[in-house]
Amino acid sequence: MKILIIDKVHESLEKKLNSHGFICHNAFYKKKDEIMTIIKEYTGIVIRSKFSIDQDFIDQAKKLKFIARAGSGMENINTKYAARKNIICYNAGEGNAQAVAEHALGMILSLLHKINISNNELKAGVWDREKNRGIELSNKTICIIGFGNTGSAFANLLKNFNVRILAYDKYLKEHAFKTEDMKEIFEQTDILSLHIPLTQETHQLVNQEFIEKFKKDIYLINTSRGKCVNSKDLVQAIKNGKIKGACLDVFDFESDTFSHLDDKSKDAKYLQNSDNTVLTPHIAGLTEESKIKIAKILTDKIISDFSQ
Repeated sequence: MKILIIDKVHESLEKKLNSHGFICHNAFYKKKDEIMTIIKEYTGIVIRSKFSIDQDFIDQAKKLKFIARAGSGMENINTKYAARKNIICYNAGEGNAQAVAEHALGMILSLLHKINISNNELKAGVWDREKNRGIELSNKTICIIGFGNTGSAFANLLKNFNVRILAYDKYLKEHAFKTEDMKEIFEQTDILSLHIPLTQETHQLVNQEFIEKFKKDIYLINTSRGKCVNSKDLVQAIKNGKIKGACLDVFDFESDTFSHLDDKSKDAKYLQNSDNTVLTPHIAGLTEESKIKIAKILTDKIISDFSQ
């Protein structure tokens, strides 16, 4: 089987696949239209987020048997059409779950304890203790929406912080943290953390109507997908105090390839300049360890299904 590795992944993936008889080629520097001219030769694809695998692309891939996404989100792959063509789609959400969970925890601690603000002030020569008095995570109610690999990993990290955890996931079986009552979430939540894929159902889930349902003023963490939150409504909620602060690793105005910000609007600038936000450039899942784990998970899945 010939496999085309479109995005850079850890070298162990190619080495192990080669050792099991697969033939791996890379196309790191080829554009989509160039790849479409050769894709008919390959039975497998490994990709991150370089471009979308749409119906036209799949139709050109006459021999394709699998698409392996080196990450968790699958929104850049037309998985329904792939299934109709009997093409298996893999992801590796298990591989970066710990990385995302640690990042989410680091962001909310930084926001609550004003670590970023005081760090920047001190480097500018400002010593201000009382202004930077923090808030403890302890005794807060944290709602985790989406309780798969990353949501459950985040909950596991929070266990020793003396917090109450509510988990909402329509696909979650019985669990100690599970709640099926959104009313309880809207009444009790202090901190809301999103760990959900981007689907039609979750697109702009967090909007003005959703935010106004919370009884308390809340903090928001989003390390899932930017388009799950309406930035305009988020900015308005921060301005009026309904959202006391936001930790954002993803944005609805970032490019589809996660490579840059597309929007230079007032809302984008507000989020970038606000003292009530902690922002990172879609790096929650990017660690040295997750890169290795993702490669191993995908390799094992491919070998399990296709090695003879």
